[in-house]
Order: sequence, then C-alpha cells, then structure tokens
Amino acid sequence: MPFQLTLEEGTFLVKLAREAVENYLKDGIVLTVPANISQRLNERCGVFVTISKASHEKKALRGCIGLPYPTTMLAQAVIESAISSATKDPRFPSLSLHELSQVVFEVSVLTPPQQVEVQDSKEYPSKIMVGRDGLIVERSFRKGLLLPQVPVEWKWDEETFLCQCCIKAGLPPDSWLLADTKIYAFQAIIFEEKAPNGEVTLKEIGGKICDS
Repeated sequence: MPFQLTLEEGTFLVKLAREAVENYLKDGIVLTVPANISQRLNERCGVFVTISKASHEKKALRGCIGLPYPTTMLAQAVIESAISSATKDPRFPSLSLHELSQVVFEVSVLTPPQQVEVQDSKEYPSKIMVGRDGLIVERSFRKGLLLPQVPVEWKWDEETFLCQCCIKAGLPPDSWLLADTKIYAFQAIIFEEKAPNGEVTLKEIGGKICDS
C-alpha cells in the first residue's frame, strides 16, 4: 500500500516546522522530536520545508531547504529542514524572529527519487508529468532539484521544467539532452499554512507518497 499521511499528521508536521524555527531563533535550541508521535512520522522520508512571505494572497519565497533522500526519520527531518530553510538558505538572509508572523510554512514529504529511464534523451518530456513529479538533474558534480509544485506555480510545461531544473543545477538549460545527464523523478504530499500560523491544508497537485 502507498504511504499516506492524514491531515492531522500533516498539520502536526507544519506546526512542528514553525515551532522548530521559533525555538531556534529565540534560544538557539534545536527542538527535540516529541514523544508518542505516530509510527508514520517515524518513518524515513525525504522532506523539504518551504518558507514564504505572505502578502495580499501572494507569496514570495523566503527559504527552502530539505533532505531529498529518505535518510532521516520524518519528524526529525522536518525539524532539521525547517531550521536550515530559515537560517541557511544562501539566497536569503537568516529569518528574523519578528518575521515569523509574516511567513507561511509548507512541508513537502517526498518519495525516494527514481532515475527516469529513456533510450533517447528527447523522450524525457514524455516520461515526466507536471503536477505529479519533482525533478533532480545530475551532471558531473552538479545537481539541481525542483519540487513538484514549482512548475505548476510557474505554469511550465515538461520541457521548460527540465530546462529550469538544469538552470537550478548551474547548467545550461538544454543539458538534459546530453547523454551523460541523469534525470530523477519523485512525488510529494504537501501540507501548507493558508495564512501565517493559520489553518493547514493539503496542497492539491497530486498526493500519494512513499512506498511502505
């Protein structure tokens, strides 16, 4: 059976992410995983935590870092990723404590990335799906990852998605066409705050995750 998370579990993870950042910004303390959480929240899964500034129904990215591979227990991965997203994203200054009331948290729980197999690299756009897949592009020592919600938000098609993931890796946009470039796909179930510290909902872009 595919691994599932309930809305209650997703809400817990989003609130855990916010609490972890608040504790770290206030006291420099890394939150301990609460006791007696559900078994699913102790399973190993990849996770990304996205922090966005909310203003007039529009969101501006404020930080996004995570663990793409299932190396860490889910709740612990959320704590680590949330703190890193708030304080270590090189694109942004560290989040300040007063900004917490202005940002929303989003937690994306990932399936293990699987290499997309093709006979010809031109087949890649037909092997992936916007609204279902996230991508990792890997070439030599360069690697770029984009979450499944990104191409939906930017209204990209599959080819543009591949190009943008190459750019994220610091590669020319058409690098996905080169024979020694590897493409990996993964899926996610995503929970997000609708307003700062507000109601948590499931983000509908596709939703079954992880094989148990």
